[in-house]
Amino acid sequence: MEGTESGWGRPAEPAPRWRALLDRARLGGRTGEHPEVADRNGAAPRPRENGRGTAQVPNGIAQVPGHHPEPGHSTGSSWMGDSGHPADPGYPADPGPPARAAGRYAALAPPPGPVAPGGYAPSYPVMPGHPPDRGGRPVRPSVPPPPEQGFPSGPEVGGYPPVAEPPRRGGPGPGYPPGPDGGGGYPARIEWRESRPDAEVDRATGILRRNLGIPRVLAFANPKGGVHKTTATVLAAATIGSVRGRGVLAWDDNELRGTLGLRAGSARHARTIRHLISDLVEIEGSHGYELTDRLDDYLRHASDGSYDVLAGEESPRFAQRLDPHTVRRVLELLRRTHDVICVDTGNNVESANWQTVLQAADQLVVTCVPREDAAFTADWMLDLLDDVGMGDLVRNAVTLLSCPSPGPMPLLDDLRRHFATRTRAVAVVPYDPALETGSSIEYVQLQPETRQAWLQAASMMLEPFVR
Repeated sequence: MEGTESGWGRPAEPAPRWRALLDRARLGGRTGEHPEVADRNGAAPRPRENGRGTAQVPNGIAQVPGHHPEPGHSTGSSWMGDSGHPADPGYPADPGPPARAAGRYAALAPPPGPVAPGGYAPSYPVMPGHPPDRGGRPVRPSVPPPPEQGFPSGPEVGGYPPVAEPPRRGGPGPGYPPGPDGGGGYPARIEWRESRPDAEVDRATGILRRNLGIPRVLAFANPKGGVHKTTATVLAAATIGSVRGRGVLAWDDNELRGTLGLRAGSARHARTIRHLISDLVEIEGSHGYELTDRLDDYLRHASDGSYDVLAGEESPRFAQRLDPHTVRRVLELLRRTHDVICVDTGNNVESANWQTVLQAADQLVVTCVPREDAAFTADWMLDLLDDVGMGDLVRNAVTLLSCPSPGPMPLLDDLRRHFATRTRAVAVVPYDPALETGSSIEYVQLQPETRQAWLQAASMMLEPFVR
């Protein structure tokens, strides 16, 4: 009895034609039409001994030497075919397992090695000293895996030229060149880091944004003309206003004809401090948004809206109306609508408006240029304020040194050291070509280093008042 296509207990019949076609398709035509694959030395593959007098062929079938199965006889090695039926006429006979193994699939045979009991050939080598397990299969030794080899780099494989392994960086092992520190290290990677502003710029910006407690008055003073009082008043207001966003005003309190109204703010109207004083009683009676709207009719605004401007009167005969009582009323009105008021003072230390502004100021800013006459006048003013009992205002003052031209300033360092002994802080602002023409001052047209210097200077002015 044997199992066949016709069923159990029935005699075997010749295999049909589809069986031979299936065997031929499954074996890929391995019926002697392909040459045997030789090893690297050019020798044909030879069967290997398994230690028991049998030959181990590449497909793992044990054969007794000298025994050859008859054509059509099953060897039990196939999945569906080789069932013991004779070959179909007209097709070449199956040469048997040795011939099939010598075909093009012989290269896939397992590597030479001992055969486990029962005819089982493992796909990995059996190391000496490792006995088989209870089932007769050899125990796989615990050996570390081979190192990563990458792409083949030896002789031609499969008819293709060798491919060079691409270089790898930053890791240990073969094929990894050393890193920058001379060692292996980790694979190289790209890190994205958010850029941070400069620490000093960040600190200055934080100071200007903080609460000042009450509205503050900054008085820019030096009896000497041409020392950048107007320029400093405008740029300080523009810098503080650009950070705070609102609530900053620049007032031209020159007793003579000042130029702040011409160099800052949009000339949407011709109203000045004279018109405000004329309607001062009516405006003082307003409150809240109504006060803001009424006062806005007398103010000019910067092009970017960062600060407001109260222009001075062009007629020199108006100075007699700026008595101490009127100046204090104007300052009190401006404190109701603005947080920072920058006042450009005149050149006459004996005038009532100059003295009133200095007495009401929270911060004195001494403007100066690196010249002996300008420094001498500033030093004389500080002595005068000390004599009249305003020593605290002098000691808390900030000296602002402005560079009127490019290039080195021989007296700059000497004046910096001198005023550092008389005032709380000294700030230096560089020359900027946008300010040389003396025309309208536009903060956005300044160079980045100039804006950064003014940011530092403005933070020095307000630092004692932040909360």
